[in-house]
Amino acid sequence: MARAALSPDAVVGLALRIVDEEGPDALTLAAVAGRAGVATPSLYKHVRNLAELRALVSERVMGELTEIASEAVLGRSGDEALRALMDGWRSYAARHPHRYSALIQAPRPETAEAGERLVGVILAALRAYGLEGSAAIHAVRCLRAAMHGFAVLESAGAFQLAEDLGESYALLAHMVVSGLRTPREP
Repeated sequence: MARAALSPDAVVGLALRIVDEEGPDALTLAAVAGRAGVATPSLYKHVRNLAELRALVSERVMGELTEIASEAVLGRSGDEALRALMDGWRSYAARHPHRYSALIQAPRPETAEAGERLVGVILAALRAYGLEGSAAIHAVRCLRAAMHGFAVLESAGAFQLAEDLGESYALLAHMVVSGLRTPREP
């Protein structure tokens, strides 16, 4: 890539290629500069530092997840929407395990807007269950924990028993959906 073609978006694209090929730990400014064919200081015109680049990568991944989630729930509601959301999330993490692991999990100002869009899609998928306010937020947290936990464990190869992972995930989805349909005891 020629120096003139560099932009923050192009730098993030190069960073994602490194993450995809080598994992998030391989992401350094020197690695991105090497891919771009420029000296590392040339990147400072486009990103302040490695922390900002990691945040921009995470923001892009959240945007991709939001797009997947939006497409999954479009035209669906209730159990069907929730299962499609869960399947889309799992599929994304399986196709892009390094990108998925590059997500910054703790809320940060740099990723707040992307995170809000993703949470908005999840809230929309949960709307059919009549959840509002705090109850909806608790459900989003539980759903995210279930989807994220399974995705991280699956991509790490942590499920070593012979049983089919698809069946395990179907059971997880059933448990989540059933739990949302069952009124909670006070």
